[in-house]
Amino acid sequence: MMRFISGLIFIVIVLIFLLPSCRKDAFITDVNARINVSADTVRFDTVFTTTGSVTQSLKIINSNSGKLLLSSIKLMGGSNSAYKLNINGVPKNELTNIELAAEDSMYVFVSVTINPNANNLPFIVKDSIEILFNGNKKYIQLEAYGQNAHFLRNHTISENTIWPNDLPYVVIGSFFIDTAISLTIDPGCKIYLHADAPIIVDGSLIVNGNKNNEVIFRGDRLDEYYRDLPAGWPGIYFRNKSTDNVMRFAIITNAYQALAVQNPAENNKTKLTLHQCIIDNAFENGILSINSSLEADNTLISNCGNNISIQAGGKYSFTNCTAASYSNSFMLHKTPVLQANNFFIENGSISSSDLDANFTNCIFWGDGGIVDDETVFEKKGTGIFNVTLNHCLIKVKTEPPTVTLNEVLKNQDPLFDNIDVGKKLYDFRTTKNLSAPGIDNGINTDFSKDLDDNPRISGTATDLGCYEKQ
Repeated sequence: MMRFISGLIFIVIVLIFLLPSCRKDAFITDVNARINVSADTVRFDTVFTTTGSVTQSLKIINSNSGKLLLSSIKLMGGSNSAYKLNINGVPKNELTNIELAAEDSMYVFVSVTINPNANNLPFIVKDSIEILFNGNKKYIQLEAYGQNAHFLRNHTISENTIWPNDLPYVVIGSFFIDTAISLTIDPGCKIYLHADAPIIVDGSLIVNGNKNNEVIFRGDRLDEYYRDLPAGWPGIYFRNKSTDNVMRFAIITNAYQALAVQNPAENNKTKLTLHQCIIDNAFENGILSINSSLEADNTLISNCGNNISIQAGGKYSFTNCTAASYSNSFMLHKTPVLQANNFFIENGSISSSDLDANFTNCIFWGDGGIVDDETVFEKKGTGIFNVTLNHCLIKVKTEPPTVTLNEVLKNQDPLFDNIDVGKKLYDFRTTKNLSAPGIDNGINTDFSKDLDDNPRISGTATDLGCYEKQ
């Protein structure tokens, strides 16, 4: 009997020592188990100039008190990815059933091979790593520069700068032009903006495009589904201290808010001048101006949530411009193409400012039956309200009050050359139909060229809108 009791005591003692060891060797299966990683995003910021490979590493840490079984670590792009993995010393893009001891860590090495001269690549090459454990998924984002370009991340222009047309410019994160500093952009430059990349101008932006060498601002998603979506990047913002901004032959497309101009220029000059520009497919506003000053000639503002929105007064001149919108698969046309007022509301109180706006030889048109009045003007308070539509074509049900109308054509289809919403074709010229109402119904101005840089007819009546029939 004593021998049996002694044996039992021995077994109990052995179990006492073995149980902690067993617990330590057991895998944690709780769904609340967590892992830490040394980086949620692995970025390869090298500007590639030749075909090459770059390697970076990240660490996966088991901060739990027990072992963890990682069901898999996988590169989501698989064998077609530009990235390759080495997982805990094993050169594979997917590894399963990896044991990670308590409070231990392991390395994953990530390499990427990029040919920057392969034009079919996006500017930012992305992929991700999936870590699966206890029914949980954790992702690590991978991001590398693709095509060869000037890459600017969270960048400030702090001295007068000229951008030559040698490579595209890709902007990621914030982008500032500092006060009293100018950025001049040469003809033909292409600027691609990431979803988090507004251009904020506290100084001056000078865009020197020309016909067939336009300067293009657009989102950096060039893959088929995303390349035509509005709101692909935030837009260009001219803030309080910004002065002397001029854009010639610029194309601003697919922004959230293409151009936003705030308050008068401190030197009392026109804050933003647009010569022969195209503003297209902006989700919120093509042009938003708040108590500022802007001049535009031979410019097209098309298919925006709000094509032209003027708020709280200011001083404006639009000559031979076309503002037109058609409902499409991206946006429903439901707001007037031109809206202007002379007031703002703050804390329930209305404050008015002077509004001086002249629209000459312009077309304001929208499709469908949702918007009755494509030009809407609203006056409040005692401020000066001087608005003139001179030789324009407008679509309205109710003639705008408090506005001077001079030789205005109302509700006559402008007969644009080719509008096919299904095929995403928008040609706002009026050259094919000799009975187009805008032909020869304008007055001569100081601007001798249209948006195609063709001559306006000298000595005779010019056409309405941004294009002249040749």
